[in-house]
Amino acid sequence: MKSFIRLVGVISNICGVVAAVLVGLAILVVCQMVVMRYFLNASTIWQTEFVIFSLVGSTFIGCPYVLLVKGHVNVELLPHYLGRRGRYFLAIVSSLLALLFCSILTWKGYVLFHEALVNGWTTDTIWALPLWIPYLSIPFGIGLLSLQYVADILALISGDAMPFGMDSPSLSEGE
Repeated sequence: MKSFIRLVGVISNICGVVAAVLVGLAILVVCQMVVMRYFLNASTIWQTEFVIFSLVGSTFIGCPYVLLVKGHVNVELLPHYLGRRGRYFLAIVSSLLALLFCSILTWKGYVLFHEALVNGWTTDTIWALPLWIPYLSIPFGIGLLSLQYVADILALISGDAMPFGMDSPSLSEGE
């Protein structure tokens, strides 16, 4: 079980690097687009779509890393007032619900990706990018996010992780 959790952590870290590279590429392409349009007075064909799809792709692909490092927005008011058992129960239930949501989103994202691939969908621009390419980031990123949720749940069950990363006593326990 610990090797699975470690493996998913490595995959999530790789996703973070890929997401950062996509953001970096988007920044470079924006700079190239500015030079092309304003200094060379040339038209840009693919740059705007590339930037949009790179940023959207980095969002989906970066999700597992954000969950791994607990970088998402987390409201700690309720866990702060719960005892250890309450925190544990809340963490398990919320993680299971998030896993269910991510599993459904992965499936629906796969259906969208598959339809775009089979039907040859492209963007309505001169570039005509095949839409399966950006759509692939949905089932890929959210599927790996689902794996990270499984790893988090296993870490909670095994006691390797504290619910919500909080190991201090709650206010209800006399803090």
